Amino acid sequence: MNVSAISYYFGDKEGLYSATFNEPMGSDSNDLVAACNVPGQSLEDTLRICMAAMIDPLKQGEIVRQCIQLHMREMLEPTSQWAKELERDIKGPHRAIVELLCRHLQVERADDDIHRLTFAITGLSMQLYVSQDFIEALRPSLLRTPRAIDTWADRLTGYAMALVQAETARRRQVAAEQRKKP
Repeated sequence: MNVSAISYYFGDKEGLYSATFNEPMGSDSNDLVAACNVPGQSLEDTLRICMAAMIDPLKQGEIVRQCIQLHMREMLEPTSQWAKELERDIKGPHRAIVELLCRHLQVERADDDIHRLTFAITGLSMQLYVSQDFIEALRPSLLRTPRAIDTWADRLTGYAMALVQAETARRRQVAAEQRKKP
């Protein structure tokens, strides 16, 4: 690509890098944040929307695999792009899911366990990106088609709900033990 085309479409090399880093992954995180704040929507429906949004880029195949490699490189050798990614597409969704879980678990203020649960839930989808090569080697049909990726969204939602149920049970157990103390 010539310098004039880069300048015209992206402004400069940094703009080109930013587009390469972001565009294959889809829109910014505002849609995901908004999905976490729909009044009357069930936790399961909200988590399904979030999971689908988080893994939908996998439907693009090789271009997303390359984009993830770029993201991994950024994590190991950060440039200013990583700070932008953290601020724009990681913090907002994390806060939104934390708030969603607080509402569901009827916790007034997020504690460390709410944050742990949020990382565990979002980690379910991130694992697909990290494990793409392994999945391709061991069971390629699991990521080969858009329908297969939609199936992942459904399964991950179920797994996320199981994590929420486990945290609910753990909190009830802790509360019961505290009530028993003299």
